[in-house]
Amino acid sequence: MKLVFMGTPEFAVPTLAALAQSEHEVLLVVTQPDRPQGRGYKLQPPPVKKLALELGIPILQPQKLNEIQEDLQTLAPDAIIVVAFGQKIPNWLLDLPRFGCINLHPSLLPKYRGAAPIQAAIINGEQVTGVCTMQLDKGWDTGPVLLCREVAIDPTETAGQLHDRLMLIGADLVLATLAGLEQGIVVPTPQNDLEASFAPKLSKEAARVDWAKSSKEIANQVRGNNPWPVTWSTLQGETIKIWQAQALPLTSSGHQPGEVVAITPEGIEVATGSGKLLILELQRSGGKPLPCSAFLNGFPIQSGTIFN
Repeated sequence: MKLVFMGTPEFAVPTLAALAQSEHEVLLVVTQPDRPQGRGYKLQPPPVKKLALELGIPILQPQKLNEIQEDLQTLAPDAIIVVAFGQKIPNWLLDLPRFGCINLHPSLLPKYRGAAPIQAAIINGEQVTGVCTMQLDKGWDTGPVLLCREVAIDPTETAGQLHDRLMLIGADLVLATLAGLEQGIVVPTPQNDLEASFAPKLSKEAARVDWAKSSKEIANQVRGNNPWPVTWSTLQGETIKIWQAQALPLTSSGHQPGEVVAITPEGIEVATGSGKLLILELQRSGGKPLPCSAFLNGFPIQSGTIFN
């Protein structure tokens, strides 16, 4: 097939690499404009652009897709592959390719439509997630599904680790989808909107710990917000980020949620609404993430201290 690829972040890179190595022809890569990053706010190309430059594929970086309508119509691709592009696909583009605009989405649709499906699956304690290919329509993640692949979530897996697994599995799924469409054996299946759920955009405020929740819920929150925005709380007037933690049963009573129950060689045990949270890795403002033992050397904590 003649393809146009639209994608921006690291999640999209394996799919572009797989397509470039396949029998398909990637005519053009469309990605977001370079953005200022880092302390010096220097313009940095998105990961997809870096790979496209290495592969020698032509690149366009429009602020809005309407700016390149004529370019895309001239190319007349058989399909447009969309992976975490970052812009809404306009209606005129949806019907341009004969196989449509094919999107790779990191959840088992219709579950977890929206901006943060990987994180939502972990935060909500799911044991299984996956990736799906779908034909884009006028809605947000509402188009008919083409293929799906289930993936078990490891009980200790972070959002970053799951992201890295799904982006590789997703690349293979896109190739399988294109092959199935060419052979006529992959048929678009409408989603059941009654079964849909939404994965909202992540925010730092939503990553704050509510110690009245169970230790399992908080441990899932820690995993789901790693590596961004990172779950946090306040202690002794300072913001503390929690990078790693695990749920424990509460073996003693009389502790309020957020109270430090014990300091052990393994970590800091904190009472929650149900059970205890064992904090393993944490970070002060302006510092770097540290194992609990190293953190306590510079920030002593005693039993009975309260996380706000």
